[in-house]
Amino acid sequence: MESIILLIVLVVLILLGAPVGFTLILIPVAYIMITDAAPMILIPSQMFSAIDSVPLTAIPFFMLTGELMTSATITDRLVELSRRLIGRMRGSMAQVNVLVSMFFAGMNGSVVADTATVGSLMIPAMNRSGYPPAFTAAITAVSSTIGGIIPPSIMMIILANAGGISVGALFAAGIVPGIMIGALLMGINYIIARRNNFERSDEPFSLKEVAIVGYKSSFALLIPVVLVGSVVFGIAGVVEAGALTATIALFVGLFVYRTITWTNCKGAFVRAFRNSAMVFIIIAASGPFSWLLTSLGAISQLEEWLLSYTHNQFLFALVLVLFICLLGMVMDSAVNIIVAGPVLVDVMVKAGYPDVQAALVIIVGFLIGSVTPPVGVAFFTASAIANVRLEKVAVAMLPYLVALFALLFVLIMVPGFSMYLPAAFGFVK
Repeated sequence: MESIILLIVLVVLILLGAPVGFTLILIPVAYIMITDAAPMILIPSQMFSAIDSVPLTAIPFFMLTGELMTSATITDRLVELSRRLIGRMRGSMAQVNVLVSMFFAGMNGSVVADTATVGSLMIPAMNRSGYPPAFTAAITAVSSTIGGIIPPSIMMIILANAGGISVGALFAAGIVPGIMIGALLMGINYIIARRNNFERSDEPFSLKEVAIVGYKSSFALLIPVVLVGSVVFGIAGVVEAGALTATIALFVGLFVYRTITWTNCKGAFVRAFRNSAMVFIIIAASGPFSWLLTSLGAISQLEEWLLSYTHNQFLFALVLVLFICLLGMVMDSAVNIIVAGPVLVDVMVKAGYPDVQAALVIIVGFLIGSVTPPVGVAFFTASAIANVRLEKVAVAMLPYLVALFALLFVLIMVPGFSMYLPAAFGFVK
């Protein structure tokens, strides 16, 4: 009962706008002060333990790479490349939105960065082309989930670190599901576009123009290849790969594209390390909060409840998807992955799933939660950029969310989608 009350307090405080990191620390501090259940020194000790990990130091490099690529106006080049590739499809601007998110995912690994960067460029352009603002916000928010699934992914690093899972294996596992999500969203776009007679470009497809634009974007597209390839093939660790790609991004912006000045370079560094600090505060704060849930027996009770459905794989998958959906609706995806992620991975492993598949499923589920009302951060970000009421965006997102949660169910039931590439690269037998 105590654990349920604490979770309710956490949700209420977050909904009221309290900082997530502050809230996660406040609750165990208040509990210890009231009950004297442990010495107060446990709080900083647990906070330090939560962030005392070398792989986590890759996060600032990922953040910096994304900021540098944004400052170098790489997104504009990716939009042009996407338009040349699929511009003749019905609802071409919506399709470009998804494809740009897929490209951008390989450079940043952040749902929020994807929503803000792609949204600030695509939403005004789509509105000028006659798309309903609610639709433009909905597809921008939903497609941003790919930013945390196609590697590199900050959430993959966090969950791999917590669960003792290979980052390279998770990176490999995210490639196929990320592409599947992109294809699924584009398919739904096409159906909606035909029903609403949305625009499509009349400009003929030109392989020559694709080659020219592709060449201009080649340095940008090289970054995810270097980053993911070096980690997946064991050439470098995730930290070294992050540092290398941040250096490449800086070099490309300064000396190849020459679109980064020393002034906006400084701004990119400041934003990257400020955003990294926010992530590390949440990770550190999750240490005392996780200790509290464990000491109250909430973790073991949750495991017992979920494992009680393992006699039927279909029923277990359904309950797990519904539980992830519920958590995603009331708590931020980062908090869910940091606090609940390791527990749910452990439950799936005990139910007979490979740890890599389990981690990938949990990441995909909670990233979908980042766009579900009422607390989805990507949902709010896209709505703010489009300047449209939240309830209209929520209605426009419904077909996408139903499809994404159905795909999550498929990823649980069919291991091959997430395990083929990790097995092919030798991470699992």
